[in-house]
Amino acid sequence: MNILIFGPNGSGKGTQGALIKKKYDGMAHIESGAIFRAHIGGGTELGKKAKEYIDRGDLVPDEITIPMVLETLKVEGAKGWLLDGFPRNMVQAEKLYEALKAENIKLDYVVEILLPREVAKNRIMGRRLCENDNNHPNNIFIEPIKPNGEECRVCGGALSARADDQDEDAINKRHDIYYNTSDGTLAAAYFYKDLAAKGETKYIELDGEGTIESIKETLISKLS
Repeated sequence: MNILIFGPNGSGKGTQGALIKKKYDGMAHIESGAIFRAHIGGGTELGKKAKEYIDRGDLVPDEITIPMVLETLKVEGAKGWLLDGFPRNMVQAEKLYEALKAENIKLDYVVEILLPREVAKNRIMGRRLCENDNNHPNNIFIEPIKPNGEECRVCGGALSARADDQDEDAINKRHDIYYNTSDGTLAAAYFYKDLAAKGETKYIELDGEGTIESIKETLISKLS
């Protein structure tokens, strides 16, 4: 089973991705940032090319990024994958679709976690990261997952807040990209929604204001 997941920063898509991976044995939860780190750290040819752009402070072009994503999907996701954090815009959505089709890789589901922008921002500013596992849910503003003081509610590990999670300007910039329905990330999601209407994939919408467990159960019930 191959899944593409969309959701704004603060929607809990990373948490849901980890839960789905645990549910479906062998599925790879692939995050876009990890793809770059793996290729650059591994010294692959694509990684070397990407590093040249990054070192100059430039964006890595899609002609390099798409092959990196495909290679990771084929190697790590041989038994199924959930791709998180890519594509980020309409152009990347179109190119990824074309690349998957050329490689005869089926995209079974596209998942969109719906969450109002203001709610998403508050969630970001309230989240805390566990030293043992960043996917352990802790948020000082969400009652069901409030941490135990300064300790993770799941394992008791020490918690910290990312500096950029407390930077409203940085959050707004990230959300400007995500909530852009013209050529941003939501435009990318809607590109796949249109494909689903044509029967080329299946599109699942989830209420991001539900509990972690309720979102997980709804998602699993729709993955069939």
